[in-house]
Amino acid sequence: MDKNYLQVKKLFYIIRHGETDLNKQGIVQGKGVNTPLNAFGQRQAQAFYDAYKGINFDKIYTSTLIRTHQTVAKFIEQGLPWEQLDGLDEISWGIYEGKEQSTNIMTGFNSITQQWSEGKLDVSIEGGESPNQVQKRQKKAMDYITSQPNEDVVLICMHGRAMRILLCLLVNKPLSEMDDFPHMNTALYLVSYDNGVFTIEDHYNINHLAELQNAE
Repeated sequence: MDKNYLQVKKLFYIIRHGETDLNKQGIVQGKGVNTPLNAFGQRQAQAFYDAYKGINFDKIYTSTLIRTHQTVAKFIEQGLPWEQLDGLDEISWGIYEGKEQSTNIMTGFNSITQQWSEGKLDVSIEGGESPNQVQKRQKKAMDYITSQPNEDVVLICMHGRAMRILLCLLVNKPLSEMDDFPHMNTALYLVSYDNGVFTIEDHYNINHLAELQNAE
């Protein structure tokens, strides 16, 4: 991060968006697929709001995709400042986007993620993005977010694979180990920022989903 921001202290609540029908149906989403939350996703969003509405957020950041907007809509409706950044968008899955996760597509996914785990981080699905490309736009977004004054407690809503990549960026974890970060819909990572150092204070918190999971 930019050295000018080293004295800034912030707290980031980073969550994945709620469930969409394509999530439920096993259809590939990505940067180019702009689907809304389904009914269960709306319930997840409400559960997150109920659990964290007492936090005095200074700002909300989301991707440009509607599923993130809807997930934090209750907070936005409170009148909290909100900004969309394309640097927070999901990875592009290229030619796989909008397609069912067939045997052939899952074979392709498994192949690409295996290559990523081996450190081959410039490879991508045809027409899509590599982890290095995603992390480059994320760094620009986070440099912007950390530079903003009077935004000490920030809510960020984004996407599963992109979240894994971002968390690696923040805590200087090798991108080849991105799959160490699970990402259920509306799962929370609480990340502090102090003197230029990011620290994960709460790892994959899904306590707010307990009642929903028990009801399934």
